Amino acid sequence: MTYRLPPLGSLRAFEAAARHLSFKDAGAELSVTPTAISHQIRGLEEYLHFPLFRRLTRALELTSEGRAMLPKVREGLQCFAAAIESTRQHATAGRLVVTSPPAFAARWLIRRLPDFTAAHPDIRLHVATSLDTIDASDATQVSGLAAVDVRDDETETFIRYGRGQYHGCRVDRLFAPAYTAVCSPRLLLGMRPLHVPADLCRHNLLHNESVGDLYDLPSWRQWLMVAGVSGIDADAGTRISDPGLVLSAAIDGVGVALASKPLIEAEVAAGRLVIPFDIVIRRAQAYFLVVPEAVADRPVVSAFRQWLLGEAARVRED
Repeated sequence: MTYRLPPLGSLRAFEAAARHLSFKDAGAELSVTPTAISHQIRGLEEYLHFPLFRRLTRALELTSEGRAMLPKVREGLQCFAAAIESTRQHATAGRLVVTSPPAFAARWLIRRLPDFTAAHPDIRLHVATSLDTIDASDATQVSGLAAVDVRDDETETFIRYGRGQYHGCRVDRLFAPAYTAVCSPRLLLGMRPLHVPADLCRHNLLHNESVGDLYDLPSWRQWLMVAGVSGIDADAGTRISDPGLVLSAAIDGVGVALASKPLIEAEVAAGRLVIPFDIVIRRAQAYFLVVPEAVADRPVVSAFRQWLLGEAARVRED
């Protein structure tokens, strides 16, 4: 079937001008000048051989023909937009980028992904890490994540460590980690065994300096205070600027580290790490799944969200 239609731009100009009853406001919406809107409307009227507007001194009115045509033009433009977006979502349905804190990805997310990929073999998952997904200690609300172009070929979601206030996004709380001391099992029975927290005075303290003092990760000074231990230099020990290396050093018996309990469960289960003391320190922050509203309803996001929340529900926050 051959369709005889005027230029699409003139129909968009007509719909916007009819909605606003203003060439100026229609031009602002479509990022063109009022004169350009006027020319497009004039061309459409010439194509149709009847006027669409009455141009009054200080107002704009639709003619009877314009009023009759407006609903069908609006419906047609909406159908165009829906068809394009539906096709785009289908084309990008299998592509998902998940950006998270490095330690979360390495120690918790990656080892669980085989179950997700087995259940959703059609989804091409890309995992990225960034320290920018860890909020500053004084951050109460983070903006800028909602600036997503729905025409983008990739769907990006975020796992953030913070307080859960992310403007313009759908937010799901995953879990809040409890931090505790961890070490190699060799240290428990070595020449300087660890029986009570005060025994840490004879061991090397490992410090995670990957994010500096700007972020509210626990320090040895805070943990020792909760443990009721004094007389230990909380600043002494080895400082490491990579969270993965901190845990690797603890596994190798280099010293004792502070770690998030959910992120070390595999190492503890395998016997590579032990938790010598039943003492934890908590923070106000938690891990959150953060999805910009612009892409929150895409099928690929819904599939990942359902799976991730199910996995997070198994985490014990103690």
